[in-house]
Amino acid sequence: MIVTLAGLGCGTAATMTAEAAEAIREADCLLGAGRLLAAVPETCTAKRVEVTRPGQILEALLESGAERPCVVYSGDTGFYSGARGLLALLEAEKIAYRVLPGISSVQLLAARLGRPWQDWTLCSAHGTDCDPVTAVSQGKPVFFLTGGALGPVDLCRRLTEAGLGGLEVTVGENLSYETEHILRGTAGAFATRTFAPLSVLLAEAAPVSQEPRAPGLPDDAFLRGKVPMTKQEVRTAALGKLALRPTDTVWDVGAGTGSVSVELALAARYGRTYAVECLEEACELIRANRQRFGTWNLTLIQGKAPEALADLPAPDAVFIGGTKGNMDAVLDMVLGKNPNARICISAIALETLSAAVTALTAHGLTAEVTQIGVSRTKTAGKLHLLMANNPVFLISAGPLEAAL
Repeated sequence: MIVTLAGLGCGTAATMTAEAAEAIREADCLLGAGRLLAAVPETCTAKRVEVTRPGQILEALLESGAERPCVVYSGDTGFYSGARGLLALLEAEKIAYRVLPGISSVQLLAARLGRPWQDWTLCSAHGTDCDPVTAVSQGKPVFFLTGGALGPVDLCRRLTEAGLGGLEVTVGENLSYETEHILRGTAGAFATRTFAPLSVLLAEAAPVSQEPRAPGLPDDAFLRGKVPMTKQEVRTAALGKLALRPTDTVWDVGAGTGSVSVELALAARYGRTYAVECLEEACELIRANRQRFGTWNLTLIQGKAPEALADLPAPDAVFIGGTKGNMDAVLDMVLGKNPNARICISAIALETLSAAVTALTAHGLTAEVTQIGVSRTKTAGKLHLLMANNPVFLISAGPLEAAL
């Protein structure tokens, strides 16, 4: 027995390769999803077995007694296809096989648009969750294979909620069928539309600023108004204490202007950063700085901690710039979500320093205190004088191994 795994293309005979069509004609048993078997011409008289899961397909193959069975898949066998799962089982059973590709939806949409697709990021939202905001923030157009509960509308809604409502998107409906439509618009406009169940989405790359070469953006790079801002040297040290990984989920509690939030989002570029702030003026600055630096993986949560933290996902790392006197309750929330979270608290007042150390100790953590004193030059005629900023304390805690 030699098993053929064949991609049927985008659903019509026109998108099936001649090699796949020949394999189907010569097959003595066809296996696959019901809708795919129904697409095979009735002139093919091979026995048809409706089955989808790899284990079930293998069992049906062994029971069929067929010499030339053909398992059919939608699209291409190498593009988010169930063929991968079956191949592993066939190799484990030492069953001979061959794989025939098909025309995928990404190929067909690119052809319809007259665009090459080799520089697109390919992302599956078919029957699985994905993060469209992170995907479009990597500097390339993103093709989303959609289906199940997550369709173009849901993806566009998430993009819009992140501040990317103006992002250009294209939806391909019913590709290769008579009811095919190619629709161009923005994520904001498409977030409230309805599309056919058989649709794919192409989102253009989100605008991003030039990625910094190292942590610690210049203070004057940020919009700040009259809201207090964590200075460059302190931000740099705080990022070192938090030891962020690219995929981390991070909280910035008491985010102020969002300068720390932006740095966190840049460092955890494949993760999510949540800036929690209760002052309206500060929230406007956070939105503006997110737009300025293109940190679309930064989500603003307007509200007061700890209540505003309740619905956030468990953090890997947390920066606390202010708690309005709720240090214990904020730490309760952080450590209740993740006992191994890495924590860095900034303090200017000695009372805040004492409260932070006391609260961390009460939670069974060892607080490490670092005092940062920064002086910057200021010209006075022909002279250069050093002007001291207020000293800042960074109180850090959390298991070191969690950062490695």
